Amino acid sequence: MSKLFRYFLNLIPRPLLIRLSYWVRPIIAFWLKGNRFTDPIDGKSFRKFLPYGYENPRENVLSPSTLSLERHRLLWLYLKNETDFFNKKLKVLHFAPEQAFYSRFKKLKNIDYITTDLNSPLADVKADICNLPFPDDTFDVILCNHVLEHIPDDGRAMRELYRVMKPAGWGIFQIPQDLDRKETFEDDSITDKKERARIFGQYDHVRIYGRDYFDKLRSAGFTVEEVLYTEKLSQNDIERYRLAQREIIPLVKK
Repeated sequence: MSKLFRYFLNLIPRPLLIRLSYWVRPIIAFWLKGNRFTDPIDGKSFRKFLPYGYENPRENVLSPSTLSLERHRLLWLYLKNETDFFNKKLKVLHFAPEQAFYSRFKKLKNIDYITTDLNSPLADVKADICNLPFPDDTFDVILCNHVLEHIPDDGRAMRELYRVMKPAGWGIFQIPQDLDRKETFEDDSITDKKERARIFGQYDHVRIYGRDYFDKLRSAGFTVEEVLYTEKLSQNDIERYRLAQREIIPLVKK
């Protein structure tokens, strides 16, 4: 059953999957309800979460109600507990807005919320991250999560993010990262989609970021704090929310 579900998730183009999920999600959430695991984004609890990934599947990680993964739940907890995101007047730019956040952030009265992407049906502004249509020093907060690993010229994208962020602004730029790898790995000669998925984790990823990711952000002008937020949480909460123990939140500031 879980293998069939993973196949279904990977077979359908993501924009269509987002639209279909609005109909399917409540049924799956009702079927899996329980009290063992909790999604902190909506507070709902389940007997288990769903699997995610086809080539290298992870079991019990996809929330049935919000479709959040480990990184989304970690980011939500960090924003809620450690920042003024939910109460201060802020102009926010959100790249490739995640479905788990989109409607919730849209409803916040304190933020001027703008979404952007080339393909997402949730994007207000269709734009290339390497050539953004926004003036310098526009945004107080920028969220750009699991985007840069898709961008061939990530250095240029980072410089654009820096350009449109206000002085004293901040952002969170999560990426899939191999913390055991010192240097980022890229190989454009690998063109077969299955082989790219096997090596890079997804066929449309262009690199595997190593520990040097934070220095790449610094080279673009940002100051970077490497936040290991799970160290502030109990082991019970890490398991109950199904978080990735070693994931680092890259908190950038201008």
